[in-house]
Amino acid sequence: MTGLSSLAVWQFEVVQHVLTFGFAAMGAALLYFVLTIKNNAPKYRPSSVLSGVVMVSAFLLLYLQSQSWADAFVLEGGQYVASGTSTFTNGFRYLNWLIDVPHLLIQILFVAGIAGAAFRKYLVRFTASGGLMIVTGYIGQFYEPGRGAETDITLWIVWGVISTLFYIWVLVLITQVIKEGRANMKGSKAEPLFAAILPLFYVSWTIYPVAYVMPLFGGSASEVAALAIVAQQVLYTIADVTSKIFYGVMLNVSSTWLSEEQGYQEA
Repeated sequence: MTGLSSLAVWQFEVVQHVLTFGFAAMGAALLYFVLTIKNNAPKYRPSSVLSGVVMVSAFLLLYLQSQSWADAFVLEGGQYVASGTSTFTNGFRYLNWLIDVPHLLIQILFVAGIAGAAFRKYLVRFTASGGLMIVTGYIGQFYEPGRGAETDITLWIVWGVISTLFYIWVLVLITQVIKEGRANMKGSKAEPLFAAILPLFYVSWTIYPVAYVMPLFGGSASEVAALAIVAQQVLYTIADVTSKIFYGVMLNVSSTWLSEEQGYQEA
């Protein structure tokens, strides 16, 4: 990921702790979705199943990221220095997001009550916009500042901008879906909670492009560069937890309330 040669002990530990918190949270959330799936009527359950898939994928990614971070540095002379035997990269995060993003976008369709041709339309558009957003961001991260000879700020920015354009497409689509979902659940106590997903989505998903540009603030000073990398990893993990766990829980509670109002009772 970076040509960064050293980290203060606290910088190394903050990232290690945050990554550990991330995969522990995904594991706990997986248990939650498994235990509560029968609270929902069958037509809503695919949303919880997809949340479970996302939790497994994110758990494995963050666990491996934690191990990779530990392998990339060794304690020497009161600071952590590059081990020389392993490198840490964000590339694995993008491959994880390539799995998670379509699932996250599609699962809301079940709770919003979108079916038939409209469901198929959104499924194709979500898969295309989400997938292209991640693939273009993945290409861009190869040129990230701090990667030594591979650094190319122009290409890094260009691919980041292209990825952001696809992100805007995602925002337009999710806004439409939530608007339609609110109309479908008009008068339900679930409507306000479902509506609150939109601001959560805007905030949590926008953290990702903010984290993407963090290395730009590293400059040439090694101490500032280290802070930028630490900030990037913290932001990525915060975004993962809020955009996957908080979002999934809000969808699950909404569908549980809808199920109850529609007369569903767990057998």
